[in-house]
Amino acid sequence: MRALSGMDHGAAEKTVMIAFAWPWLLFILPLAWLVRRILPASAPAQDAALRVPFLEDFAPQENTRSHAINRWPIWIAAAAWCLLVIAGARPQWLGEPIEQAVSGRDLMLAVDLSGSMQEQDFFIHGRKVDRLTAAQWVAGQFIERRTGDRIGLILFGDQAYLQTPLTFDRKTVTSLLNEAAIGLAGNNTAIGDAIGLAVKRLRRNPSDQRVLILMTDGANTAGVVSPIKAAKLAAGEGLKIYTIGIGADEMIVRNFFGTRRVNPSADLDEATLKRIAELTEGRYFRARDTRELSTIYALLDLLEPVEKEKQYFRPKQPLFMWPLAAAVLLVGVLATARLQGRLNP
Repeated sequence: MRALSGMDHGAAEKTVMIAFAWPWLLFILPLAWLVRRILPASAPAQDAALRVPFLEDFAPQENTRSHAINRWPIWIAAAAWCLLVIAGARPQWLGEPIEQAVSGRDLMLAVDLSGSMQEQDFFIHGRKVDRLTAAQWVAGQFIERRTGDRIGLILFGDQAYLQTPLTFDRKTVTSLLNEAAIGLAGNNTAIGDAIGLAVKRLRRNPSDQRVLILMTDGANTAGVVSPIKAAKLAAGEGLKIYTIGIGADEMIVRNFFGTRRVNPSADLDEATLKRIAELTEGRYFRARDTRELSTIYALLDLLEPVEKEKQYFRPKQPLFMWPLAAAVLLVGVLATARLQGRLNP
């Protein structure tokens, strides 16, 4: 598909609907006529055993109608040649211009898969689920709404792994996010390594397009890079980081002696997450339940996309088979007529 950049929609609609992929091939159309004019004609075959010099005097005179009838094979051959050249130039039907939805944003998601993400303090439609399931459910809806963004996925535990490079294929990113399992990357939390990996993957992109959304429920307990050092590196590269602390503030636990209230998010290092967002001119969010998590991603949807020049593409449908079929048909007519002429002189 050919992209039409810098063209408004009205101008794109006025372009020709039929085009040739190889239009230069049309310049060989006169070649057959030139060959016929330049090269000498072949001598007619002589069937008579005895040549009579004055035999031409007794030959019947051809009238104009019979002369025209004898020239019809030449016209059919010329038409076949023209159709073959047109087919070789690859005619195409161009559909209506379609505007490409490109916002210009490169967005990376970093999701914590440490052992604490199995804490069941979230609810989806009244059903208690663990933190990772809630994150997958809400983040999956967020990814589906990000039409025009290139999205990547980082999973981190003891180490950080690039699960999906930046892509427009939102379905693949959602599918791989839903396939992630707790403990897949280890039971600890390497927040600094996740930020460092995002910086490395986004380094080659323009600085005003770099966004990282990092979601965790704990503190940095693994990795080789500290979160603050990684955040300073990200700030130097122009990477904006939005951090999300996930986990309820309190939960009722039943045991043999009755019930008691506990704080399942006691290990959440909110101070570090706030500092990361501050250093990179991002923002820190706190998600205590599914509703708050959904609200956070709705706020993230309000991020202003980077404006880019509008682009259009036109779907192409090949048409070469029609002139090619017509040329083959005409050649078949000529071959049949010549064969019949030999069999029935």
